[in-house]
Amino acid sequence: MVATKIVFLILPHVHLLDLAGTDQVFYEAIDHGAELTLEYCSINKEVTTTTRLVFGNLTHFSKVKVRRGDYLFIPGAEMFFLTSKTLVAEKELIQWVKNSYEEGCYICSVCTGAFFLALTGLLHGKKCTTHWKRTGELQKKYASAKVIENILFTEDERIYTSAGVTAGIDMALYILGKLKGDNFSYKIARELVVYIRRQGSDSQQSVFMSYRNHIHTGIQKVQDYLQENIHKKVTLTELADIACMSTRNLTRVFKKETSISVNEFITLVRKERLEEFVKNPDLSRRQMAALCGLKSERHVLRLLKKG
Repeated sequence: MVATKIVFLILPHVHLLDLAGTDQVFYEAIDHGAELTLEYCSINKEVTTTTRLVFGNLTHFSKVKVRRGDYLFIPGAEMFFLTSKTLVAEKELIQWVKNSYEEGCYICSVCTGAFFLALTGLLHGKKCTTHWKRTGELQKKYASAKVIENILFTEDERIYTSAGVTAGIDMALYILGKLKGDNFSYKIARELVVYIRRQGSDSQQSVFMSYRNHIHTGIQKVQDYLQENIHKKVTLTELADIACMSTRNLTRVFKKETSISVNEFITLVRKERLEEFVKNPDLSRRQMAALCGLKSERHVLRLLKKG
C-alpha cells in the first residue's frame, strides 16, 4: 500500500505556528502507525519565518510529485508577501499548485494561506475562510470566493481552508479522522493535549466526537474500548476495571463528564454503526446484529427506527 503524502509548501515569511501545529498532527500520526509521509518544499532553498527562524535545504516545489489522494498544505505567511507582485510573478508555482489539484490532490490552506489559494484561482466559487481579521479583506479582494466567517475550517471539493493559527490543527485532525477514523484522530488529539473539534456546519456529527469534550483519562479509555469492541458483550464491572474505578463511581463520573449514561452511549454507538452498515448491501441484518453486539435482527430494526 502506497503511503499518503502530506506536503507542506513553505512560503517566505511563513508563520511558524501555522506550519508547526499542522505538521505535528501528522508527525504524531506517523509515530502511531499511520501510513503517511511528510515532505517540505518552497520557492527557495532557504526560507526565513516571521520569527526569523531559518529553514534551509528545502526542496524546490517543482521537484515534488503529488498523486491523487495526497494533501498539499499551504501555511499562512505575512500579508505583505501574500499580496506582493513577487508572489504574483511566481507563475510556475501557481501552475504547479493548480496542476496538483487537477491530479486529484487535496489542497489545504492555514490562516492567511487562503490568500495564496485565491491567487491561484482555486477558491473561485468555493467556500473558504481565513483569520477573522482578514475575512473581509479576502472577500473584497477575491469576490468570486464564498468567504465564511466564524467557522474553524471549510471543506469544498477537495479544497480545505482554516481560520487563524491553531484552527489549522483542528483542520488537520479532521482530515486525519477522514484518513484513519475518528478514534485514531482523537488519540492523536489527546497526545497533543488539545480538544478535537469538528466544523460547526458538519451535518454528520459523530457520536465519538459529540461526547469527548472532556479530559478524564478513565472515561476516555472506556469510550475507546466501547468504540473498538461494540460487537462484544461487556459488563459494567469490566468497564469499571478499564477505568480503574468502582461500578458506582464509573456510572456517576461517566454521566458527569459526557452528560449521558454508559448504556445511552453504547446505544448511540450501536445506532451509528448500524446506520453505516445498512449502506452495505452485502451485509444481512443478522450479520449487522452480530457486529454490533445485538441479540437479533429485531433489535437491529428497533434501534434503526429509534429517534
